[in-house]
Formats: sequence, C-alpha cells, structure tokens
Amino acid sequence: MYEEERLQKIYQYVQQNNRASVHHLCSLFHVSESTIRRDLTELEKRQLLKRTHGGAICMDSVGMEQTYNEKIDRFQEEKRQIAAKAASLIQNGDSVLIDSGTTTLYLAGYLSAFQSLTVVTNSIYLMQQLSNQPGLTLISLGGTLRSNTMALVGPMTEQNLLQIRVDKAFMATNGIDGEMGLTTPNLLEAATKRKMMQVAEQVYVLADHSKIGRVSFAKFGSLAEVDGCVTSSLVPQERCRELRDRQVHLYFAEAPRQTEPQTEGGC
Repeated sequence: MYEEERLQKIYQYVQQNNRASVHHLCSLFHVSESTIRRDLTELEKRQLLKRTHGGAICMDSVGMEQTYNEKIDRFQEEKRQIAAKAASLIQNGDSVLIDSGTTTLYLAGYLSAFQSLTVVTNSIYLMQQLSNQPGLTLISLGGTLRSNTMALVGPMTEQNLLQIRVDKAFMATNGIDGEMGLTTPNLLEAATKRKMMQVAEQVYVLADHSKIGRVSFAKFGSLAEVDGCVTSSLVPQERCRELRDRQVHLYFAEAPRQTEPQTEGGC
C-alpha cells in the first residue's frame, strides 16, 4: 500500500471511529509503530486529526473545539461550493439570518448578486465582509464575543433574537447526526443557535462532509426542525440514507477538487 493511500485510510478510520490507537493501526495496516506515528504526525500537520498519547482523535471529537483559524483552512473548496449552493436558496427581498462559522462565512462572497437583502448575523467576520455591500441591510445581534469562533452569543444575543423574525436561517454546525441531530462543542453557542432556529421560517444547515455523522458536546436542534442540509457529494452513501430516512432534504453542491484525504462519497 502506498503511503498516501494509507494516510487516506487512517484518516477515514479516525473520522468514522472518533479515535484510534497506534497499536490498533499497526495491526490494521500491517506496518511498524514508527510508520504509524509518522503518518499521524503528517495528518496532524494537515489539520485532519489531533495526536494524543498513544494514538489520535478526530478533530471534531465530542467536547473538542478548534479555533476559527484552524477550521477555516479545512476543505476550503468544498465550503465555497456549499456556500454557492446555499446562496441559490436566497431570493431578492429575503431577510436571512447567517450563523457564525467557517462554511457560512463563504456565503458573504455570493450576496453581492442580490439587490435587496436584510442580513442578520452574530459573526464578526461576516459583518466585516458585508459592511460596504450595496443593497444589503446588515444587522448585528450583539452579545458576548467568543474569541475562539468570533461569534456573538449569550443572553443579550438571545434577547435580541426575540425581537425579530426572518425568512431563512443558514446555520453552521460541528456535527449533524441521525440520532443526535445538530451539535456544537460550546453550551453558550448551542443556546444561541437554538434561538436562531426558532425565529426563522426556514432553517438550512451548511455542513461539509466531515460534519455528517459527527456528534459534538451540546445539542442545539433536532433534524425535524431542519428544512434542508446543504452539503457535498463527498458524503458517504450510508450517511445520506440516515438523513433521508429522517426526512432531511439534502442539497448537494458541486463536487470540489480533492486536494486532501476524503471519505468515499457519492449520494
């Protein structure tokens, strides 16, 4: 087995099982411990997993939260395609709520096509990108800044959400799972996300393939509350079936160019 092929399979195994030990990976791939440790170090450099004592864990494991800068470097082309597909669900005159997140941030680049749009957000980065956009009414939700995600959250944010209704909400998530629904690592952010979903007529979740089937620490919504999930064709077929079995409508972006290890998809 070639090194790159082994890296892809190790990455896939950790994604599916949340963690793996060096000993188990040695048995699985019939290579030495030094080879596996070198492979794990390489995958960590690519920001695809996190090394631990004796093995590795998935970057999106329960309770673990990457910084915004760490997340934005992952699956960039896939996220752009997902954002482009999400933008096709917006119409002139809509009021939209855009959650803070690395995938939702890419939506900013597609909003210049609209002549009249009201955008409500808790994302500092999104506000910066849209601040000089003609035709947009930009509304900040206010609140307490979480520097790890550059999101405004907390009681003040939730109180401001009670004053509005929007046509569509575009939500970011750390995990979307058939059983657990929508999850994120932080309880404050989960509470704010929950309120966001409640004030929207339609709720769309934007999730790259690594988020599908993942579970994080705090639940903020059920799949029954979701009108659609915008993702990519890199999602494995069995994950697609799980979501469809729970009546989640899937919107697929164009397949991105594969520049990093991916799981097998094709829904």
